[in-house]
Amino acid sequence: MVAFLGTGLLGANFVKALLKKGNQVQVWNRTAAKASALEADGARAFADVAAAVKGADIIHLTLKDDAAVNEVLAAARKGLKPGAIIVDHTTTSAAGAIQRTREWKEQGFTYLHAPVFMGPINALESTGYMLVSGDQAVVSQLEPVLSQMTGKVLNFGAEEGKAAGMKLIGNLFLVTFTAGIADTLSLAKALHIPLDDLNTLFDSWNPGAMLAARLQRVAGGKYDQPSWELNMARKDTQLFMDAAAQGGTTFAVIPAIASEMDKWIAKGHGNDDWTVIGKDAATK
Repeated sequence: MVAFLGTGLLGANFVKALLKKGNQVQVWNRTAAKASALEADGARAFADVAAAVKGADIIHLTLKDDAAVNEVLAAARKGLKPGAIIVDHTTTSAAGAIQRTREWKEQGFTYLHAPVFMGPINALESTGYMLVSGDQAVVSQLEPVLSQMTGKVLNFGAEEGKAAGMKLIGNLFLVTFTAGIADTLSLAKALHIPLDDLNTLFDSWNPGAMLAARLQRVAGGKYDQPSWELNMARKDTQLFMDAAAQGGTTFAVIPAIASEMDKWIAKGHGNDDWTVIGKDAATK
């Protein structure tokens, strides 16, 4: 028996996929109608979270944040069967995941944080990525179950909370990447360049292919052999901002990057490779 707590877009499709694989699934959601809607697919919906977890061997969670996870699990506690396994797919802090792992173990339960890089379609199709870390005996026990829910389970080793940290890093990259796309579109708008031309450029020149090498360059700590000097990068950044201002558009992140460049130029790094702006982050 499986219980699923939190049946929003992601959770609902996880439930549907579990049902298609022949699992009995009991569901709960803070907005009861979202859980009840899954009864048409074969789930059993409960208005009370403690009732929803009763008899379940594994309880999955897809909730909002640390506070929601703590609140819902506290409310579900009286319904948990002895030795039940809690698998939390919520994006949370690393500290919260570590604390819950310890506290639930002390109470006789297994808690594993398993955040995902999966959208609703991935959850329905069992594709995408699920991250785990911590007690490797627990990971080994649950990996066959988790592998059925996703395309790939990425195991980051024995360190508690590391999966949570990796999820946050991945989401940070998605946020900054998307903000960069927004600024790219803003500059294109200011310069009256259509989307089709952007597609032509990026179909031929794929900067994403440079990611691994750029990560190593920024983190490597050697900036005195530039391929693009910081002074020149800052000059181009000013051209971006001037063109946007003239075209009546605004940027989300470029002004902050320009400010960071100015700080490093003021420190005397104008002739270094422009990746020097990541020096503080790269320094251990």
